[in-house]
Amino acid sequence: MTSVELKVRSLNVLLSGLLLSVAPLSACAEDPTAFSQPAEVKQFIAEMVKDYQFNADSLTDLFEKVHLHQSIIDAISRPAEAKPWYEYRQIFLTRDRVRGGVLFWNNNQAIIEHVAQTYKIAPEILVAIVGVETRYGQHTGRYPVIDSLSTLAFAYPPRAKFFRGELKQYLLMTREEGLDPLQQKGSYAGAMGMPQFISSSFRHYAVDFDKDGKRDLWDNTADALGSIANYFAKHGWRYNQPIANRVQVSGLKYRELIDNKSLKPRFTPEQMRLAGVVIDGKVPDDIKGCLIELDSGNGPEYWAAWENFYVISRYNHSALYAMAVHQLGDEIIKSR
Repeated sequence: MTSVELKVRSLNVLLSGLLLSVAPLSACAEDPTAFSQPAEVKQFIAEMVKDYQFNADSLTDLFEKVHLHQSIIDAISRPAEAKPWYEYRQIFLTRDRVRGGVLFWNNNQAIIEHVAQTYKIAPEILVAIVGVETRYGQHTGRYPVIDSLSTLAFAYPPRAKFFRGELKQYLLMTREEGLDPLQQKGSYAGAMGMPQFISSSFRHYAVDFDKDGKRDLWDNTADALGSIANYFAKHGWRYNQPIANRVQVSGLKYRELIDNKSLKPRFTPEQMRLAGVVIDGKVPDDIKGCLIELDSGNGPEYWAAWENFYVISRYNHSALYAMAVHQLGDEIIKSR
């Protein structure tokens, strides 16, 4: 038995233990399963009552309406970011997605320009984020957010701690925003609206850009784009600075600069050049970055990823994701 099979078997055993008290519904593609207050949920409710003054009976009633979904476990177990770059790129750098970005920009030009100028963020990156996340608002998610977060909080041990934290943030968010926690829809991971904010990001970075008294990331393009821009601004976006440059490498020293995981900007262009990195084009002397290596399908390709690339990766901690956003934004500009 392979290590992967062992992990799957271990996860299934854990799920079986958690769902002993579950009453299965009729079989369907989603296979949702109601659960009747396992111990972990009762403990979570007690914490919400103690720490945030929620009503215990109300939360108990709420969780009786929540369902676990095996399809959510399946989806998070095979993230797109596990693919090599040449396969990942084909998902997002398509003719339809580029055309969709041009159309979205043309239809929302005044809002996009207002948001970009207000926060000093590149407009093509705002458009590309919405394009990568939700195809410009067309696919914002079909799962009840509370189902997604509860499934991952109580039935996915590898990331249970993180998603219990997001479930807590979600309940606080819906209380603050006056939203029904059962009615909000999102992705399998609980990401919401056009920009696919998780609950903690919503609470910290969502903005009421059009000043209508509510932060609506589902149906309000101004709020959605303003929230993305605010997120980038708070994470250190540098206006009119480069994102990434395709480079050539020589020797062996350049390998010390490669960082596909943290992506933290640590090296100046001069330090890169001294390590054997040839940067095409002019970049500021005081900028910092790292070197990333991507699988093109025909061998490695190398990029100098600067501070703005790192900021994009804070949205989704993946070099593949940040590069897809960067390149989609470039393609949209070229096609306008």
